[in-house]
Amino acid sequence: MNLTIDDIAKMAGVSRSTVSKVINNYGGISDKTKNKVMTVINEMGYAPNFSARSLATKKSSLIGLIYAGKINVDMTHPYFNEVISTFKKNIGLLGYDILMFSNEHFQGSYLARCRHFNLDGCLIIAGEEVEKATFELAESGFPCIGIDIELTGPRASYVMTDNVNLSRKVVEHFYLNSIRKIGYIGGMRESVISNLRLKGFTDAMNQFGLDIHDEWIQYGDFQEESGYIAMKNMLELKDYPEAIFAASDLMALGALRAIEEEGLRTPSDIRIVGCDDIAACRYSAPKLTTVKQDKEKIGKLSAYMLNDLIEGKSKLKPVFTDSELILRESCGTNKTFW
Repeated sequence: MNLTIDDIAKMAGVSRSTVSKVINNYGGISDKTKNKVMTVINEMGYAPNFSARSLATKKSSLIGLIYAGKINVDMTHPYFNEVISTFKKNIGLLGYDILMFSNEHFQGSYLARCRHFNLDGCLIIAGEEVEKATFELAESGFPCIGIDIELTGPRASYVMTDNVNLSRKVVEHFYLNSIRKIGYIGGMRESVISNLRLKGFTDAMNQFGLDIHDEWIQYGDFQEESGYIAMKNMLELKDYPEAIFAASDLMALGALRAIEEEGLRTPSDIRIVGCDDIAACRYSAPKLTTVKQDKEKIGKLSAYMLNDLIEGKSKLKPVFTDSELILRESCGTNKTFW
């Protein structure tokens, strides 16, 4: 039976407006009346019409999920998959569902799409070559939280790992283990995250008085094949590094493959540290040392910060989370100094 709000009001012996207030959790209704209405709703299996409820409350309880950039990640990416899973769980507990945007062949306005679907807010995942429409959405005043993308706007903020300090931990670890010749494999040259990690790398190298060799700084795209090619380029040099910090685990795994193909061994010939702590790190040969980002904290913070923006808070400052060096076989030591 397709019940209406009028049917529920009649069965509960209350007015139509009272049922509406109960459904939309408005105040001014006694517990006795509220219980009476909810008893009828539960017994009859009544579900309020989504569109009507959205119009009444001015909220859809829908969050948009945007994978930004012409070159973007998706839910198959090991790092972002864990972050989104945590975000999804926590935003669900706060009463929201998620609508995932497709940006394939999309050249329009994200703001217009958000308004079309009456979304309450958006989570934006960083990619490369991010569309102008992404930043326009954040600047518009629409509630937005970015992950690994610097968003500004009256109701926008972002969460990311402290990437400068992340790289610093790697260089410091090598330095304290008497490793002085260190190379870096980053993502694309335009990548914000890769460049933050490069800054941390160069800052720490300079602090410890270590030589930075331009030919030991290579760029990929965070994927395995690019790490393989970058490592091959360094191995063609007469003098190659004793250790490599790769800005993603996938690139580190590619570098491991290149080292093995050259007849060299990790860690006895070249030590490797990756970044992200994806599951594959524990099964590679040798097992990959990496810098673990707090994916659960990033996902949870993103959910709660977005909810605060939707509820009217503004000017939330960006949050930078800490990281942890996870020592395994590829760095040649299990000794830490902090």
